[in-house]
Amino acid sequence: MSTDHGRCHCGQTEWDVKLNERAHILCHCDTCKLLGGGSYSLNQIVPKENLKITKGDVKVYKYKGDSGKSVSCFYCPNCTSHVYHHQEVMGNDIVVRTGLLEDGKSLKPGAEIYGKARLPWVAEVAQTFETLPPS
Repeated sequence: MSTDHGRCHCGQTEWDVKLNERAHILCHCDTCKLLGGGSYSLNQIVPKENLKITKGDVKVYKYKGDSGKSVSCFYCPNCTSHVYHHQEVMGNDIVVRTGLLEDGKSLKPGAEIYGKARLPWVAEVAQTFETLPPS
């Protein structure tokens, strides 16, 4: 398992993360589109211990997810780039934003989630799940 380095837009916050696989998971959910201002977000779910903030710090924004349980978004306090999210329903796992990794351009789409919310003009590029993959 290799370590990838990420940074926010302003460079104030940096981190290292060990990915489970060399791939982006594209999320088309409405929350990701609102938080990121784009058509989808690039992510991967990893154990929390796989992420280490190496420079700066993060702030947290909380909201209620589809499950009704808490979701915490951790972001750079200066430029507000979202580093990772933790959903209460996910236990020790977090959702890391893989689009912010230095080597992110080399990662290919591994799957797409919340395909039911995909914008009609966005092409399918990987195996797609209407919501989340089956457990």
